[in-house]
Amino acid sequence: MNMNRELEYMFVESARVWIPDAEEEWKSAELVKDYKNGEASLQLMLEDGKVIEHKLDPKTKNLPYLRNPDILVGENDLTALSYLHEPAVLHNLKVRFIDSKLIYTYCGIVLVAINPYENLPIYGTDIINAYSGQNMGDMDPHIFAVAEEAYKQMARDERNQSIIVSGESGAGKTVSAKYAMRYFATVSGSASEANVEEKVLASNPIMEAIGNAKTTRNDNSSRFGKYIEIGFDNRYRIIGANMRTYLLEKSRVVFQADEERNYHVFYQLCASAHLPEFKNLRLSSANDFLYTRQGRSPVIEGVDDSKELCTTRHAFTLLGINESYQMGLFQVLAAILHLGNVEIKDRDADSSLIAPNNRHLTAFCELVGVTYQDMSQWLCHRKLKTANETYVKPLPRLQATNARDALSKHIYAKLFSWIVEHVNKALVTNVKQHSFIGVLDIYGFETFEINSFEQFCINYANEKLQQQFNMHVFKLEQEEYMREQIPWTLIDFYDNQPCINLIEAKMGILDLLDEECKMPKGSDDSWAQKLYNTHLKTCSLFEKPRMSNRAFIIQHFADKVEYQCEGFLEKNKDTVNAEQINVLKASKFDLLMELFRDEEKATSPTGQTPGTGGRTRLSIKPDKGRDSSSKEHKKTVGCQFRNSLQMLMETLNATTPHYVRCIKPNDFKLAFSFDPKRAVQQLRACGVLETIRISAAGFPSRWTYQEFFSRYRVLMKQKDVLADKKLTCRNVLEKLVEDQDKYQFGKTKIFFRAGQVAYLEKLRADKLRAACIRIQKTIRCWLARKKYLRMRNAAITIQRFTRGYQARCLAKFMRRTQAATIIQKYQRMCMERKRYRQKQAAALAMQTILRAYMARQKYQALLREHKAVIIQKFIRGWLARCWYKRCLEAIVYLQCCIRRMRAKRELKKLKIEARSVEHFKKLNKGMENKIMQLQRKIDEQHKDNRLVSEKLVSLENSYSAESERMRSELNRLRGAEEDAKNKTNQVLSLREELERLKKELSATQQEKKTIEEWAQTYRQEMEKMVSELKDQNGTLKKEKDDLNRLIQEQSQQMTEKMARAIVLETQQLETDLNEERSRYQNLLTEHRRLEEKYDDLKEEMALSSNVSKPGHRRTDSTHSSNESEYTYNSEYTDLEDGSRAREDVTRGMDTSLTLKLQKRVTELEQEKQSLRNELENKEDQFQRARARDDAEFKKARGAELEYESLKRQELESENKKLKHDLAAMRKSLLGDAVTGAGAPGSPAYKVLLDQLNASCEELEVRKEEVLILRSQLVSQKEAMHHKETMTEPSVFAEDVSKLKDAGEIKQAYISLKDTNRSPGFTSQPLDVGDLLSRLRSAAPDLHKLNEDGELWLVNQGLKETIRLLEHQLQSQRRTYDNEVESLRGELQNVKEENNRQQQLLAQNLQLPPEARIEASLQHEITRLTNENLDLMEQLEKQDRTIRKLKKQLKVYSKRIGEMGAVQTEGQTSPGQMVDEPIHPVNIARREKDFQGMLEYKKEDEMKLVKNLILELKPRGVAVNLIPGLPAYILFMCLRHADYLNDDQKVRTLLTSTINSIKKILKKRGEDFETVSFWLSNTCRFLHCLKQYSGDETFAKLNTPRQNEHCLTNFDLAEYRQVISDLAIQIYQQLIKCIEGTLHAMIVYGMLEHETIQGVSGVKPTGLRKRTASIAEEDTYTLESMLRQLSAFHSTMCQHGTDPELIKQVVKQEFYIIGAVTLNNLLLRKDMCSWSKGMQIRYNVSQLEEWLRDKGLMNCGAKETLEPLIQAAQLLQVKKKTDEDAEAICSMCHALTTSQIVRILNLYTPVNEFEERVSIAFIRTIQTRLRDRSESPQLLMDTKMIYPVTFPFNPSSLALETIQIPSSLNLGFLTRV
Repeated sequence: MNMNRELEYMFVESARVWIPDAEEEWKSAELVKDYKNGEASLQLMLEDGKVIEHKLDPKTKNLPYLRNPDILVGENDLTALSYLHEPAVLHNLKVRFIDSKLIYTYCGIVLVAINPYENLPIYGTDIINAYSGQNMGDMDPHIFAVAEEAYKQMARDERNQSIIVSGESGAGKTVSAKYAMRYFATVSGSASEANVEEKVLASNPIMEAIGNAKTTRNDNSSRFGKYIEIGFDNRYRIIGANMRTYLLEKSRVVFQADEERNYHVFYQLCASAHLPEFKNLRLSSANDFLYTRQGRSPVIEGVDDSKELCTTRHAFTLLGINESYQMGLFQVLAAILHLGNVEIKDRDADSSLIAPNNRHLTAFCELVGVTYQDMSQWLCHRKLKTANETYVKPLPRLQATNARDALSKHIYAKLFSWIVEHVNKALVTNVKQHSFIGVLDIYGFETFEINSFEQFCINYANEKLQQQFNMHVFKLEQEEYMREQIPWTLIDFYDNQPCINLIEAKMGILDLLDEECKMPKGSDDSWAQKLYNTHLKTCSLFEKPRMSNRAFIIQHFADKVEYQCEGFLEKNKDTVNAEQINVLKASKFDLLMELFRDEEKATSPTGQTPGTGGRTRLSIKPDKGRDSSSKEHKKTVGCQFRNSLQMLMETLNATTPHYVRCIKPNDFKLAFSFDPKRAVQQLRACGVLETIRISAAGFPSRWTYQEFFSRYRVLMKQKDVLADKKLTCRNVLEKLVEDQDKYQFGKTKIFFRAGQVAYLEKLRADKLRAACIRIQKTIRCWLARKKYLRMRNAAITIQRFTRGYQARCLAKFMRRTQAATIIQKYQRMCMERKRYRQKQAAALAMQTILRAYMARQKYQALLREHKAVIIQKFIRGWLARCWYKRCLEAIVYLQCCIRRMRAKRELKKLKIEARSVEHFKKLNKGMENKIMQLQRKIDEQHKDNRLVSEKLVSLENSYSAESERMRSELNRLRGAEEDAKNKTNQVLSLREELERLKKELSATQQEKKTIEEWAQTYRQEMEKMVSELKDQNGTLKKEKDDLNRLIQEQSQQMTEKMARAIVLETQQLETDLNEERSRYQNLLTEHRRLEEKYDDLKEEMALSSNVSKPGHRRTDSTHSSNESEYTYNSEYTDLEDGSRAREDVTRGMDTSLTLKLQKRVTELEQEKQSLRNELENKEDQFQRARARDDAEFKKARGAELEYESLKRQELESENKKLKHDLAAMRKSLLGDAVTGAGAPGSPAYKVLLDQLNASCEELEVRKEEVLILRSQLVSQKEAMHHKETMTEPSVFAEDVSKLKDAGEIKQAYISLKDTNRSPGFTSQPLDVGDLLSRLRSAAPDLHKLNEDGELWLVNQGLKETIRLLEHQLQSQRRTYDNEVESLRGELQNVKEENNRQQQLLAQNLQLPPEARIEASLQHEITRLTNENLDLMEQLEKQDRTIRKLKKQLKVYSKRIGEMGAVQTEGQTSPGQMVDEPIHPVNIARREKDFQGMLEYKKEDEMKLVKNLILELKPRGVAVNLIPGLPAYILFMCLRHADYLNDDQKVRTLLTSTINSIKKILKKRGEDFETVSFWLSNTCRFLHCLKQYSGDETFAKLNTPRQNEHCLTNFDLAEYRQVISDLAIQIYQQLIKCIEGTLHAMIVYGMLEHETIQGVSGVKPTGLRKRTASIAEEDTYTLESMLRQLSAFHSTMCQHGTDPELIKQVVKQEFYIIGAVTLNNLLLRKDMCSWSKGMQIRYNVSQLEEWLRDKGLMNCGAKETLEPLIQAAQLLQVKKKTDEDAEAICSMCHALTTSQIVRILNLYTPVNEFEERVSIAFIRTIQTRLRDRSESPQLLMDTKMIYPVTFPFNPSSLALETIQIPSSLNLGFLTRV
């Protein structure tokens, strides 16, 4: 019944299944129609759209595997999949590896690691810190998570751990083991100063050099197995390590296949053969040696062998193997290479020989210290022993060659064992080992085309490891069921014990192999027959190949493997010629003797010579504790391997194992390329699929009741929800799943069979789909109704507009009708009016003709009269001009003489002015000449035109005269006509004459017309030319305006550019300053850590002198870096006793260690002092840079000033022209006055008066413009002057500042007039008001105007003022430029010094500790010497200055004495005046009231410190007393010591205060209230030292009474720096307290707790359970985190912490919250979903609301959350199109590219309605962000602390008003 229901729900249309495929192993398909029970086939459609028919197996009727829902694909744990089978596992791994770029995946207790063949940024220190302390299921799968789990279980369960790393060659086993060890070394640290963790990591390059080689599958393949035990003490810190090796492939020394290499160390030596220290090794290229050229691939791409050798040598040095031993090792390795090149030739068929003086054998013998004759003898011979005699038998060439190779392998194996032994010695410490974590890196299951003895041993070891793995998995499953009280049913799983028995049991394969090796004539064939006879019929796992009698097949757990028997016996014997060993033992080479010190004769049981040996030889390193007797050496390789493997299994069984299975995704080393066939083979071989099968056989899916309720709440009705969630889940499951065998209820979890979660997910999806359909239905109904209403409103609107249109049409028609009527009316009116006007026009025309005739007659008369007047006018004008020209020439000659005289005087002055305007004069000179020429031409043309007109008038006059004459003649002729009638001939002649005259008249008229036309044409041309000139003049003016505007724009742009540059440089300087502060504060932290370490060592030595039990106890430090830097001798007895006690304790310490620590402390102190000085220099440079920016800003204003200067020069030129015009008019007036023509009232007088008034007005305007310009220049100069920090006043600035009003300007003008006026001109001082009144006065005062050249003097005064301003500006600019250059030089020197210090620091950090100390000391000695020399020079200068000042003081004292003798008796004598400043304390003693000081006795100092600091409870003080009371009391005591001028008391009080604060912080440093209290008081004490220091910078806000309380005798600036450093340390301690408290809350409150219930659902989880996302009673929430933040804030406010400091603390808190949240988001795939993004944004809004409530929105805390906000937005935005990609790139500017890509890769849909991010979209994002320049770091640095500053905050509290409460027990203090 249930099966049918399941089929009904699962195998329905659109269901997806997996079907087998020959190429891809498994292929996805979709059901086309529902499957009915009993059908023999399924109708499927593949992903490419092809429809196929899939036939079911007729016997089993098994249906194909179902696919998991999309929301389960890509899960972190394979056991979280609902359907657990091979295709689901393969698909999940492929999706994570290819799509999400995730190489790690959990499979139950196994971590599956796929080799990406690419370096990934997921192994940095930030990732290690992120995984440290986290639960294994809380973070994404990672090798660090496995290492953390092992570390935590070791500490929690007090049980040793093991990490078993296995896989094929090239799968990444060695890298995984290396990263696991790096994690332990980083997290645990070292328990001593020996840096054991560095040594453990340093062993890796050594073992890789001598044990790794390039193979066809891997460039760095480990050719041996190793098990490293990392030891820990009782505080779980690394104290040492031990390494055991297995299965060294010795045959690789003498043989390599194609495309393979020998061990790396040989190639490293050959690549470094050119080094001087390697000359005696006689090495050359790797191609020159047989042992390194056989693989024909001597180079690995991307690897520099010479650099790798440097790394190897450095690792040797770090592990304590000195240079001589290293050279010995390299000497042995070089000897092996030379031995391989020794050529053995045939002497005959049974013997061989080596040529004499073989250079390679000679080199070998010299390198190993043996004789050439002995070695050449025993390389070609062997010794046979019988009972009575010994024979020496020659060897054939082949056997001799094999013996040579066997010797090479033996030497290398001995060398390998020696190196491993010495590495172990270097990693061993004397501290007792409490526990260990073992890391096993060993071969995975191997099967090749030809499998021999080595593959047999490897697969045998993997059988043992797989059996242990299966038992462990089965045990964990059983424990889980028993813990949850689930009925336990036996799970059938594969047990490989039969296969192990086949190999290792009595009469097993190894037993028979050892037996055959003991037989005299044993062979591989006889051993094979024994195997067939023994196991072929008795064991089903053993088979015989059909076509071979020298091979056998074993059915391993992973696959069937066929082994070739050839070479098994020889490889199992593994012998070498004993005589060759004896020759080596006789060597004079110490290292070689050490290698073969315990060597015995390694002959085979039968005494036979070894054969060829096959491809590989195995070396087994026996256990260190085993006895190396001769019997042990005679054991076979198989026996030794079996024993060592048994020891390994015993070790593993005694530990808690953790499994890492490395998978090789392809055979071509392609990055992120996945081959399904190869992956499936390895998954089967490594046991992952067996784990899946065991899990699937039981209840693989497990949910807590809370998670089940949260996920499937949608399947419940309201009535089903009960108060008891367990009962609710039980009732719901019984309704949903009828078969109760499909699930079980445990104590805390619900267990489901495979497939049930998918069934429940389908029900949930169907329910959500139905709900979505209902929502869509409702929404669509609402949308449809809304659309209907819109259409209805639209129809009504259309109707309204239509009716309105019709009404408008009717109105238009009516208007047109009315308009037509009106048009007709007006048309008729127009016609009548036109007719009337025609008649009127006719009448007017007649009148016009008549009146014109009469007018012409009158015109003729007037014209004659007018011409006569014109003739008179011109004659009189000509006469007047002649007289005028004579007078003008005389006047001009007189003016020229006078002007020449004045011009010579003004030449020098005008040259200066000409320089400024000379350029513009040159530009305008040509144009002015051209205009003048054109004007002259126009005048000439006008003159010609007048002449022509006069000629025309004369012609007309002659014509009229001739006409009159002719008329008179005609009248006379007519009168004589009667008398001359008879004279016909005379009449005809007269008629001809008349005709001729008529012709002349017509010709004259024609000529007149021509002249008139020419005059008209000329006039038009002249007008056109004038207009062109006007246009050209306008164009020039426009160009001039454009140039002026361009100058202004350029000036403005330059000003803006300089302003931007100043802002950027200011920001850069602030950034540099913050970085310097951060580095300085980090060094303070490091210094404090070293001090704590130093004190810990002292305490440890003290404890070791009293307690015999070894161990290490970590305590906080009371030693102060400040105390060591400013060492003051404390005089109270307790400290002296304590110091004597510490000296007694440390007598037993190691002297060298003490000296090293002291050197290190001194070095750090000196570094701290230098960095402090550097910080001060940086701050000074910052201030200087500000001054430099101001100077550059003033330079930017230069362009504007130049423009104003040009304008000023233009105004001056205008003034000059006006001056000349005024002088000319004055002379003209004087000339006219002489002649009487210019008398007042005459026209000429009026014209000149108007011109003069206009000139005066223009001059007044120009003068005002000049004054405005001068005031602007003065204001700019004053603004610049205020920005400067110069102390010496400028004379020019003072002169400019004086010219502020009219009176001062008048004085300047008068002075200039007096200096510039010639001796002949004398007058009264000029009044400016009088001058202006004269300029504006009427005509009667005109003769008084400018009588003494006042206007010229005013103009000259203005010019002198401008010159003065220009000179001041230039001088100031030169001063500023010099200052800027000097400041830049100083800044460059400081930068160079800073770079040099940083380089030196980096070089010192790379050196070993001893060398680092020596280098630091040498550097400090040199630096201090230079500083001493500089200080001595400064001291000498100061001495000279002091002597000079003393002499001046004596002189001044004498002068004051002489002056004082004349004065009254009550004044002070000179001696008193000199001596008075020496004793200022006597003045303060006259006050009798309370002076704000507290007096204490010297012996009460310890009591004061004890009661006020050590035993003070912050809670009571903060609530009941004023904030900062301890700081005020301490300062008042300090004031009294200063008052007494007791430097010893001041020193001891400050030193004891600092030490006591450190002591209380060490004791209660984890208490936030204590740290906050003393941070507030330390800052207040620092502010008091500044406020009452007497420095004007800090005393600005003081009251007069507070200024009286300032310190008088001591300058405590150095102590202020010490206390500032102490405040920085307290601040960092406060941040650590806050971080420790918040760190546990952040992930729960910001990510896991659902503040908005129901937004996100819980997805199915696997065996690695993550932390529950549903709030429980003991989990943190956002509200609890906000309450904690409020508690921090209120505590700091109660303690009186400075508001600016509170803002910095809050900013740091929010940075920690944002960084931790974002880091967890980047490392947790289950948190990257749309709903989680909404949850994060809501939580961030709550944090912002908290800031708003506290008034901290402007503290910068909100900006620190910007990366988290953008990450949440990234989870919620659309991620499909290119527009979405562009929006993401512009939105996520605070996230790095790696973070954006990581979030997109991790994005996981929680519901089926969400979609995954496509790979193409992610690549689009990467392409768009390719040009970003940013750090490749993935995670944010959660340990980063912003540099803290302590802004000065003076107190308004008066010291004399402070009352000391009795509760403080400070009665011994006396108010003074």
